[in-house]
Amino acid sequence: MTTRTPFLLATLVAAALASTPALAADKIALVVKSLGNGFFDAAHQGAQEAAKELKDVEIIYTGPAKATAEGQIEIINSLVAQNVKAIVISANDPDALVPALKKAMARGIKVISFDSGVKKDGRQMHLNPSSNALIGEKLVKMTQDAIGPKGEIAVLSATAQATNQNIWIDEMKKVLAQPAYKELKLVSVVYGDDQTDKSYREAQGLFKSYPNLKAIVAPTTVGVAAAAKAVQDEKKVGTLFVTGLGLPSEMAGHVKSGAVKSFAIWNPIDLGYSSIMAAHQFVTGKVKGAPGEKVSLGRVGTVTLDANNEAAMAEPFTYDAGNVDKFAKFF
Repeated sequence: MTTRTPFLLATLVAAALASTPALAADKIALVVKSLGNGFFDAAHQGAQEAAKELKDVEIIYTGPAKATAEGQIEIINSLVAQNVKAIVISANDPDALVPALKKAMARGIKVISFDSGVKKDGRQMHLNPSSNALIGEKLVKMTQDAIGPKGEIAVLSATAQATNQNIWIDEMKKVLAQPAYKELKLVSVVYGDDQTDKSYREAQGLFKSYPNLKAIVAPTTVGVAAAAKAVQDEKKVGTLFVTGLGLPSEMAGHVKSGAVKSFAIWNPIDLGYSSIMAAHQFVTGKVKGAPGEKVSLGRVGTVTLDANNEAAMAEPFTYDAGNVDKFAKFF
């Protein structure tokens, strides 16, 4: 029988450990509507914070150059070929992405939509940044706060197929039908396709088509900033106001100019963080996607899946001259 010395044993153990490959990090893809959008850049920051906390996750941040379903489908197919563990997506179209996402799920890839959802059969969970009804109500209230109880208003949205914006506009219409808002008249809904130049031109078109327009409501971070700039450039500050969903870092100057009295948004950093945390719960098998299941979102808390496998975060927060500079430092 051979006796091994402690030194030899230590050498053998070290060699064995060195030859054992490190466990690869789980790749989770964050697919956004389009690249170059400040809202999604902030969400990416939150996603990276989640990955750092989880330690075994690698984020692939991607999206098309323009907000189209076709661009996202091409990306999804590429991610399926890469065999990522999960796809977390803000959809440009609720229906068109479903076949590609079904293919991903058939390969064992977990699919979570966030911000802008896909139909239920194309994902295992959808994470709303807030309650849709609360968002619609917030948009109308901020409009009334800016212009008073009556006047013509218009909506400048993202794309005509954008799931979330279309739902929020429908919720706005429900609120506008209430007696308290009956004298606010919605005269038009236009689409800037989440492109700055097109959104700016659509705002200018509204000025010309509706000379008595009092407010533009833009439930998109690209559109609200573009509309506010158009109001300033056309010297309409004080007679026409802009409100909607915007980023403090992009809206602070417009608040100071007087083009915007207030706007709202949820924290996109927390949204990106929470979406990755939710996806990781599915990847590790801690959540299966059954209605009533609780999903941990790490530092943000816990949400419960409803009958449609959806969950909502917090009420949107209002920013104005009193607080916008403080938050502009963060996102």
